[in-house]
Amino acid sequence: QVQLVESGGGLVQAGDSLRLSCAASERTFRSYAIGWFRQAPGKEREFVAAITWSGGRTYSADSMKGRFTISRDRDENTVYLQMNSLKPEDTGVYYCAASPLASYYDPSRYAYWGQGTQVTVSS
Repeated sequence: QVQLVESGGGLVQAGDSLRLSCAASERTFRSYAIGWFRQAPGKEREFVAAITWSGGRTYSADSMKGRFTISRDRDENTVYLQMNSLKPEDTGVYYCAASPLASYYDPSRYAYWGQGTQVTVSS
């Protein structure tokens, strides 16, 4: 079973940057696509970005293109989400998830989830 642990969240001001990390417990992590999702209070979980198992292709939500970048270090079993120019509406719990399928936007296609890391952006 793949275990995922997110880190890097915190309280920042609008315009600041954060880098989230998603570390996996298993080498099999390398064969999974990894996605980042976020959930704000009272809202549904929302797709943020995803990366294929090889790292060769990435996918981002339109509202975050140009601000958020996903990358992975396969040797370190870690996926990163670099978030720049943060806005108050980016506030939420950010989750990483692993999918054995080539389906990136739908959270129901992901088999394993981390516990999440809180990101709070003040205005």
